[in-house]
Amino acid sequence: MKKKIGFISLGCAKNLTDTETMLSLVCDGGMEVVANPEDADIIVVNTCAFIDSAKSESIEAILEMAQYKKNADSVLVVTGCLAQRYKEQIITELPEVDIVLGTNDYNKILSAVNKFYTDGVKVCDVSDADAHITEYIPRVLSTPSYSAYIKIADGCDNFCTYCIIPKLRGKYRSRPMAEILDEAESLASSGVKELILVAQDTAYYGRDGGDNNLCQLLKGLSAIDGIEWIRLQYCYPENITDELIEEIASNKKIVKYIDMPLQHISDNVLKRMGRRSRRAEVEKLISSLRTAVPDIAIRTSIIVGFPGETEDDFEQLRDFLQKFRLDRVGVFTYSREEDTPAYTMPDQIEDSVKEERLSVLMEQQQRISNELNSEKIGRVVQAIAEGYDEANFCYVGRSFADTPDVDGITYIYSSDELSAGDIVNIKIVDAHEYDITGEVVEG
Repeated sequence: MKKKIGFISLGCAKNLTDTETMLSLVCDGGMEVVANPEDADIIVVNTCAFIDSAKSESIEAILEMAQYKKNADSVLVVTGCLAQRYKEQIITELPEVDIVLGTNDYNKILSAVNKFYTDGVKVCDVSDADAHITEYIPRVLSTPSYSAYIKIADGCDNFCTYCIIPKLRGKYRSRPMAEILDEAESLASSGVKELILVAQDTAYYGRDGGDNNLCQLLKGLSAIDGIEWIRLQYCYPENITDELIEEIASNKKIVKYIDMPLQHISDNVLKRMGRRSRRAEVEKLISSLRTAVPDIAIRTSIIVGFPGETEDDFEQLRDFLQKFRLDRVGVFTYSREEDTPAYTMPDQIEDSVKEERLSVLMEQQQRISNELNSEKIGRVVQAIAEGYDEANFCYVGRSFADTPDVDGITYIYSSDELSAGDIVNIKIVDAHEYDITGEVVEG
């Protein structure tokens, strides 16, 4: 009888691609994937451990899934960043867990399960963070059939003082370009229209060795028939070159959108964070992007309450966001993570102050987002249909300026029937704080 296996994938899109690889491996191994954990003999929780809230979510998911273990043959597997970071604690403090696999060990899912069933003892296989999987393993997509993430690199060389990722994922290592293009060809042949490029720092692609760079990769991806949208995520500002800006501007398949994590704007805070960019450089970059690509949508992430962040530092950040009116801004409070340099820094900020600063920025950005969306009324933009909203008698989807599960929703009215994945031109007729409404137009 086939073993039934279920997956819970937490954290970022990069983690999701690892889950999709494990899905492929277990399917090839003869297992049946089920959506309901109650039906599973084996449950895999692919965890995140980037910040405190992610760790808590991962632990809660593990404990919740443990409740579905039906008998002695039921298996609970923990993979990903939490497993990499806390393998000993998971084994000793969570007796419900049977198998622990690290961030570079998801390709061992079948052998680990078989070993557990054969030996009847717990399996802990967590490789060094700098070890890596060299062979390409096809994925089973968990995203809609028309859209897929494609991880172009793993690891990180930035060593920001607040971030644990380099210790969990190892040094930056770009995937071979030919391998990425082959994967994209396969995705396109299966019906994928939108490729979303992800890495810890997408703009750094190829700089860890070899002659390739992100612009060459983008040219290769845009030459693939069937691919209509290419979206860039996680581009650190210091690695966004004039060449990349020109490629975004001139390449019709690259959506005019860029995710550019800034984290802060005060030079004092950026320096303590270990970030290489500075305010003047960031402002010049934003101006260059908007000059070359006038309609570009810029997303960023911001950390408030970093150790030593003064009222002046915070006001600089607030003034910057008000002045430059970025399209998408995610604000997070600083999470104090052990084994990072910032953990022992003096002048830690009280949680109440962090939360207040977060609230101030989010309220400000809500107003800015509403204003920006209102200014779009009358414009014609591209959008992708994703489903039908029975309550509002319209289709729902995303504009070119929206990443799945992160940004806003586009309500699409069409006199013709649309299918999920159809990319259409819409005229924006109404605006909301984060969402827009549009009507399909010709041309």
